[in-house]
Amino acid sequence: MSQWLGHIVRLVVSAIVLMLISSLIPGFASLTFGTALVAAVVITVLGWLVEAILGHGVSPYARGIVGFLVSAVVIYATSFIVPGMTITVAGALLAAFVIGLVDMFVPTTLR
Repeated sequence: MSQWLGHIVRLVVSAIVLMLISSLIPGFASLTFGTALVAAVVITVLGWLVEAILGHGVSPYARGIVGFLVSAVVIYATSFIVPGMTITVAGALLAAFVIGLVDMFVPTTLR
């Protein structure tokens, strides 16, 4: 049960981060909480698929330029799947950068 709670907390935190980023970054339309929550789920699923197909080294959560670019592509692709989410390529790159910075300082795994 606590594992599910951990996943739910991560999704809610991810949605809040997406909402904040969408209101700060040019080229990224502001998101409502519901849209951000759906986007967080889609980003998680797409990230998992990329990792399953190409390996852990290209994960959107991996360090380095490859992880950064994959993250930007995943964020941009999400805008085609989630209604109400619009983002430019430049906005996706900026969002991937900011999310990468947040991910460096905020632990994403529960201990």
